[in-house]
Amino acid sequence: MSPTIFREKGYRFFFFSREEERMHVHVLSADGEAKFWLVPELELAKNHRLSRQQLRQIESRASLIILGAQIGRHNSGYQGEDRT
Repeated sequence: MSPTIFREKGYRFFFFSREEERMHVHVLSADGEAKFWLVPELELAKNHRLSRQQLRQIESRASLIILGAQIGRHNSGYQGEDRT
């Protein structure tokens, strides 16, 4: 499965539910696709055909995903390792 986190400006942000444990997000558009690590810090893992400008736009949105994950973890009372 690959649940969609959100869609914006032609980009689909999603993850594969049975992929590796390290938190990351995939981004797909008509122009290409990319994968970003979200922890320990935001980092481009893979890029296929997206321009540097597009990657900067995506990075700004991925930062919001990190913030949302931190808030969700805080609100759920998660007591596990803090990797941020």
